[in-house]
Amino acid sequence: MIVSAPAKIILTGEHAVVYGQPAIALPVTSLRARVEVEPSTDGFKLIAHDLQQTIQYMRHIQENDALVSPLQRVITLTLDAIGKPLPEVSMHLRSDIPIASGLGSGAAIAAAVSRGIAAAVGVTLDNHELNQIVFEAEKFHHGTPSGVDNTVVVYERPVYFVRGNPIESVSIGAPFYIIIADTGQPSPTRLSVADVRELVEKDPLRYRVIIERIGSITVKARRMIELGDLAGLGDLLNQNHDCLRDLAVSSDELDHLVAAAHKAGAFGAKLSGGGRGGNMIALTTHKRAAEIAEALRTAGAVRVIITEIRQ
Repeated sequence: MIVSAPAKIILTGEHAVVYGQPAIALPVTSLRARVEVEPSTDGFKLIAHDLQQTIQYMRHIQENDALVSPLQRVITLTLDAIGKPLPEVSMHLRSDIPIASGLGSGAAIAAAVSRGIAAAVGVTLDNHELNQIVFEAEKFHHGTPSGVDNTVVVYERPVYFVRGNPIESVSIGAPFYIIIADTGQPSPTRLSVADVRELVEKDPLRYRVIIERIGSITVKARRMIELGDLAGLGDLLNQNHDCLRDLAVSSDELDHLVAAAHKAGAFGAKLSGGGRGGNMIALTTHKRAAEIAEALRTAGAVRVIITEIRQ
């Protein structure tokens, strides 16, 4: 048995979403975390191949060990939700989602592991329950997560998200292509979120305006998506990137790739995720996708992914 969960990208609204502004996030279904569940004769074992970790879970450790890993926390949260003991299985975790790159690898891994445990004991977690588990696990990664990663990874559909409100699906007026280009630099979301919070607290009059502008951009972006207006959406992505630069979460590498995407004919481009590294995204059509992807590789992107967004 194999269960999985996808990567995600944030189209608009990162960082501002922490302050009650909306964000739009999209699943990247071609990149996934997968868990293969096999019967075991020696109890439960979680083998995280990419992380080179093997976890043989013991409940008492979770109650008093400050060094509990995020994966151990996911196990505890899942057991509390399903109300059953751990199954005697070996779970093999593999992921093709780059770690610390703004693609939601932590949320996808948590969702896949939780689904695997539940499925092994014959329980199906509904999306609401799973979303709560993954959100709690995300706190290990990001400190004060926005809730975007877990929501789009669990529900696996484009979402319009406002923290504390029910998620809303985004209607896609016309298919479009997003090109994801990886700078090769780690993206420390926890640190960048904390640094933005420090800016907002030190100079709220200046930085609250930027946060609110990002929120306004996201509201307009949803409308452009619904209308299928790619030129209008691209302009909003450019504006969003400028705002993120003002929040000091871009980088030379990100700005360089954004400029390369513009030069190659993208409708718009911006960083995606925590910033300071990780990924940028470019908006285009199928006709131009390969050309823009090649331009980003030439500009130094260590990995380029083309993904189609449709209803």
